[in-house]
Amino acid sequence: MTMLKAMTFNLRVMVEADGDNAWTRRIHAAAQAVLHEQPDILCTQEGRYGMLKDLQAELPGYRWIGEGRRGGREDEHCTIFYNTANWLPEEAGHFSLSEQPETLGTLSWNTACPRMCTWVRLRSLRNGQNIAVFNTHLDHISQEAQIKGMELIRHRMERLKQASPETPLILAGDMNVEPEHPVIRGLEQAGYRNAYAVLPPGPRESKPGRTFHGFRGGVDGLPIDYIFTSPECVVEAVRVDRHRYEGRYPSDHYPVCAVLELPSTEPLALNK
Repeated sequence: MTMLKAMTFNLRVMVEADGDNAWTRRIHAAAQAVLHEQPDILCTQEGRYGMLKDLQAELPGYRWIGEGRRGGREDEHCTIFYNTANWLPEEAGHFSLSEQPETLGTLSWNTACPRMCTWVRLRSLRNGQNIAVFNTHLDHISQEAQIKGMELIRHRMERLKQASPETPLILAGDMNVEPEHPVIRGLEQAGYRNAYAVLPPGPRESKPGRTFHGFRGGVDGLPIDYIFTSPECVVEAVRVDRHRYEGRYPSDHYPVCAVLELPSTEPLALNK
């Protein structure tokens, strides 16, 4: 059995107009939020290259994969941090959520700005278990871009699954949509597990509460940040972290963590 903790965390892009909530004042709080959970995998959104370097300096046990949404170090990144003590990247890539997926920075479907997905296939240093992680940040305005962007992500995930059926999939990110949206319903209907489904019984619309809070805190509202898995994974627990760190919220989004049980595999020889 392999247990894994995945975390998704929209960092809130660096905006000096945020005043006391500007990134330079939140670096340590954001790092503390990660260190509090000690995730195996951390998917971040909105981080620019300099922000990610700041965060990396506070997280010496992690490394990250990802480019900016305009390519290279340009613009916001969708990055995947991984715990180097437990996981080793085997292959990684990215694609634009557009009609030209191989070209970052392209716009399609009335999107407000370039959108992308970063992915990586990781191997466990403990038992050779492979996983594939996809991280994205969907458009905040165009429903067409949200739906078609997720269709493209699902196509890429399914393509990887066909090539490597034994590899569990994790999809995380800021989807910018609420639970009844076709993006979320479509993932569930396709068999992907929504981590929030393990929360105690109650009205769907009341779980798990808001994940975007605009530095105001609170619970009332609906989530827009999610963690999904392929069907063979078991979600043991999920939590929206509403703590303050160093007296402040680490972002305008709450981090979301899920504890996952991956399917058992035969131990692999790590030197092959």
